[in-house]
Amino acid sequence: MASLKVGNVGEYLREQRRSAQLSLRQLAEAAGVSNPYLSQIERGLRKPSAEILQQLAKALRISAETLYVQAGMLDARERDELEVPAAILTDPSINERQKQVLIQIYESFRKENAAAGESRAAEDVAKEQVEAGLPEGPAAVREETGK
Repeated sequence: MASLKVGNVGEYLREQRRSAQLSLRQLAEAAGVSNPYLSQIERGLRKPSAEILQQLAKALRISAETLYVQAGMLDARERDELEVPAAILTDPSINERQKQVLIQIYESFRKENAAAGESRAAEDVAKEQVEAGLPEGPAAVREETGK
């Protein structure tokens, strides 16, 4: 199973390298890895570390998180949470302060939406309890238990 994941990341790297119109040697040089090592990764014979994947992603100008998912180091849901900040950080048209502000705003929206989702879930449970004829909320529990 693990060898399949290694192969997947190698195949994906090869596709990305070809899309970027880079030779194996050019990508190896840009990423700071040896040509034979990169060849072994592409052929699925070696499993690259997260650091090597990050160097390759930078050289290919793609998201490191995408490579982590391909290598089985990160699941797709975790990747989705990281991709927006990563995209913001790589945008050359805005300065570092603007990047940090955008990331903070994005994270605050995510927290706000997560809290709203938890609140809706609690409301749904209370509604189901009422519909089932069960007492609702902490006050009802205190009444029943006498606590």
